[in-house]
Amino acid sequence: MPHLKVTSFDTSTIDEKIAKSTIFTFRATSLTSNDEIIGVEHGGEEFLLQIKPTENDTLVKYDKVTRPLKVNLLKEALDIISKEFDLEILSSNIAISNTKAALSSEYFKKIEDFEDITYPKEKISVEVGFGSGRHLLYQAQKNPDTLFIGLEIHTPSAQQVLKQIELQGIDNIWVVNYDARLFLEMLPSNVCEQIFVHFPVPWDKKPHRRVISPSFLDESMRVLRKEGRLELRTDSDNYFWYSLETFFAVPKTEVEIRKNEALEVTSKYEARWIKQEKDIYDVYIKCREISEPKKLNVDFNFNTVKYQQGLENELVKKPQVFDGYFVHFERMYKIAEESLLIKCAFGSFDRPEHKYILLDKKGCRYFVSSPVKTTVNYEAHKKIMELIDNV
Repeated sequence: MPHLKVTSFDTSTIDEKIAKSTIFTFRATSLTSNDEIIGVEHGGEEFLLQIKPTENDTLVKYDKVTRPLKVNLLKEALDIISKEFDLEILSSNIAISNTKAALSSEYFKKIEDFEDITYPKEKISVEVGFGSGRHLLYQAQKNPDTLFIGLEIHTPSAQQVLKQIELQGIDNIWVVNYDARLFLEMLPSNVCEQIFVHFPVPWDKKPHRRVISPSFLDESMRVLRKEGRLELRTDSDNYFWYSLETFFAVPKTEVEIRKNEALEVTSKYEARWIKQEKDIYDVYIKCREISEPKKLNVDFNFNTVKYQQGLENELVKKPQVFDGYFVHFERMYKIAEESLLIKCAFGSFDRPEHKYILLDKKGCRYFVSSPVKTTVNYEAHKKIMELIDNV
């Protein structure tokens, strides 16, 4: 990713240069190291750059939490900082590319997009962890009247499928680079025809990380239309029996089981197990009821929360675990005398949210955007307000 390696320089001059800058807004200094952060407003977006001095030079790089989707914005900001701060560049990789990044495709959707989105098809199906994308691409071509939402946390796999969408001229797939366990909360009730979960990671030693769980099943039954179904396909004996136990815990359910069923399309992964004559299980659970509309009134404002003198010394730095979520104030950066930037992880144990919180005497906000509107994030947010306000 874009970065500069520059000759070490006097960072105490940064404030003076920011006052005259065209895009840089503030300087924040770490309370536990010699790292610094620079606030940026450029190209209609806010993000951060990190300044990390080493023994022989200084690294100026992007900040992972606030990284904008358009990589060229980062490169432009790094070029501007090198000129406005008179930096002596030792090495860099900020050449501007005219190539369209795969994740800038119109078929790539961020989790935040689903807070207010219009679906182009009446029928919707979801595939969890599509891997190579063979099944997802096949289903989309076979069912042009259905929108297929493919969920994949492995970014290279998401990029590869986006390329195939463009190459094959497919217009009924959305790719989401996010965890399905949280994503389903963003969907309205009774909208899905099918939810495919093919060959999920078994997690035999960490069963709490499995996609299939009572909470995932509850959300699946909510978003599925009546008679719609969740389809699990697995080569794991343990996962098969675990899923049966989970599915049959539903008070009113209809479950179908098949073994070594041949599908019309086969992934490389599945083909390997078939060649080895390994058993493959299909478990289908059908939705039997119409669900009530989902109502989640989420407000991520901090209301009256403001910076209080000495706050940085009072907040607990270790992870704090609560019922179903956690809060961890990871790092703190001071901005002048009466402002604070907090790097915070919170929410789900398996797919935590990472955000910066910006506080001053006037108020408090998430920098640069609010968390995803899920129940667990909202519970964590309320606790964050309580922890900051009660110091």
